[in-house]
Amino acid sequence: MKVLIINGPNLNLLGTREPEIYGTISMEDYLERLKTEFPSHELNYYQSNIEGEMINRLQEDDFDALVINPGAYTHYSYAISDCLKNIRKPKIEVHISNIYKREEFRQKSVTAANTDAVLSGFGMDGYRLAILSLK
Repeated sequence: MKVLIINGPNLNLLGTREPEIYGTISMEDYLERLKTEFPSHELNYYQSNIEGEMINRLQEDDFDALVINPGAYTHYSYAISDCLKNIRKPKIEVHISNIYKREEFRQKSVTAANTDAVLSGFGMDGYRLAILSLK
């Protein structure tokens, strides 16, 4: 199974960005762990701080399943939400922190309705749990 993991804005700073919320491991290091745990999956990673670039990547349609952390776009990107609506493959939305324990604006996801499930608050392990749930 080809799984695309896509992260949105500021998630390129994982490992150094607010470690009390996001932890101290970079996505690149965590991705290596995932590749070791899921050798039968082809895991591809993409990160962008630019909404249109994320949409362009999603529309490449070269994956069997999607794990997406839209970052701040979760809360207001109807463009990404519309893009997700048109992807007819398994899609899991992941949030490293528990968005329901954070600021009020972070507690609303406009993208979640167009995914199959949402994982929130499991730290980086949310990505692993998402991959485990894909069929």
